[in-house]
Amino acid sequence: MDKSGQADVLIAGAGPTGLVLALWLTKLGVHVRIVDKAAEPGTTSRALAVQARTLEFYQQIGLAQAVVDRGHKVAALNLWVKSARAARVPIGDLGQGLTPFAFPTIFPQDEHERLLIARLSELGVEVERPVELTGFEDDGREIRATLNRAGSEETRTYAYLAGCDGARSKVREVLDTGFPGGTYDHLFYVADVEAAGPPMNGELHIDLDDADFLAVFPLQDTGRARLIGSIREDAAKDHEHLEFDDVRARAMQNLKVDVKRVNWFSTYRVHHRVAHSFRRGRAFLLGDAAHIHSPVGGQGMNTGIGDAVNLAWKLASSLREPFSAALLDSYEPERIAFAQRLVATTDRAFTAVISPGAWARLVRTKAVPALAPALFRVPAVRRLAFRTISQIAVNYRASSLSVGAAGKVHGGDRLPWVWVGMPGADKSNFAALTSLDWQIHIYGHAGGEIRALSDRRKIPLHVFAWRPAMEGSGLLRGAVYLVRPDGYVAMASPDSSPEAIDGYLDQRKIRALTSSPVARGGDVL
Repeated sequence: MDKSGQADVLIAGAGPTGLVLALWLTKLGVHVRIVDKAAEPGTTSRALAVQARTLEFYQQIGLAQAVVDRGHKVAALNLWVKSARAARVPIGDLGQGLTPFAFPTIFPQDEHERLLIARLSELGVEVERPVELTGFEDDGREIRATLNRAGSEETRTYAYLAGCDGARSKVREVLDTGFPGGTYDHLFYVADVEAAGPPMNGELHIDLDDADFLAVFPLQDTGRARLIGSIREDAAKDHEHLEFDDVRARAMQNLKVDVKRVNWFSTYRVHHRVAHSFRRGRAFLLGDAAHIHSPVGGQGMNTGIGDAVNLAWKLASSLREPFSAALLDSYEPERIAFAQRLVATTDRAFTAVISPGAWARLVRTKAVPALAPALFRVPAVRRLAFRTISQIAVNYRASSLSVGAAGKVHGGDRLPWVWVGMPGADKSNFAALTSLDWQIHIYGHAGGEIRALSDRRKIPLHVFAWRPAMEGSGLLRGAVYLVRPDGYVAMASPDSSPEAIDGYLDQRKIRALTSSPVARGGDVL
């Protein structure tokens, strides 16, 4: 619990989703309590990829560089067919010009959690273990939650409850919201190994076999990797007693991986489910408690972190200004829509990867290796692939908080990343987002009226000297962009008059999150 002994938000579950929610809320001045029923943080994990959008969120709280330094940048994807490398696709700079994090990053979830826990501890917040949420009641004014610690129960009240407690969520159970979907037939394994051989070159390797799946994910340590593969039906029948020796032959034969040591080995099944609702009253569902899906594209952990960032600033707003509580109504529609699309698309991709059908095998083993290198040399294909996988294309255009368009940027879009020549280490417009607050961006010239509105509303105004390259990012010269604390554009207006912003803020009862003096970005030369 925080040092004050009283928390406004109870977070059940200390995986990446809960930890990121706790970090953002704490940075925003909200007192949190985070509990987890496990006695210790996890030491094994399947989640490996940290997407560019997640690193952008981390940059806002000063965490991105630590992840990049501890993680591993993947330079290329290698496709293998019938024990031979069939194609190599460079992917190390897929997102160049779109984000400061233009590269795929591997950072295992267990190490990721330890970093988040350490950063949270530096802020005076400790994860309480083993503490289990056993029930709660919501009377419309507060949450009354019961926790169990080593057989001893306590009941306390909180303004809000965040269920980040995984696929078997107690919060979801109490809310009694459905979790429709299903489970794939295939059994999978994950193994942390020390090995030698061609795939141990720091790149990603995927075996496109007739009916199986096997991938080698590089880790930062030399000679270490995570193997993730499907288990054939005959071996899967006795999965409770499976060991790595039961599956090692395929890794050795198909990818020529010579495993020297197995640090740990685990089996699992893949599910695809989305809760009917992500919110009831003062209780919310995030991460695996709200949605689970196939591991294709490395989206799961990153989607949960996106949930946390989306909810954090809205909770902080509602706690500072009661009239802002209506902002919380936007959490579910914004995040459930993305979760549903993600489950549908990863389901189709996953089915294509593991399907035993003749057509799927032909596409997988012949067409993909033959076409992928050529396609990924096309700039438009590279950009589309990166924008989709990295989650920088996620938008909230259909949200009640999203209004207008200026240039190619619509309300609800992620603010485009552009080089602005600002002094300091980060010379991009994203440097302004570290305030974690509402702000106004103008790329070009700002008149006196908009400056007066900024002073009156105490919403920082950042004016960036126009550069021709900005147009290529979709921005319109002289337009006004009202930016949310999470870096998404709330309102875009070609007209720089203040009336539109005044109306937007008044209608939604929005005020600046911080009470500090207005900090301007200034006119950049």
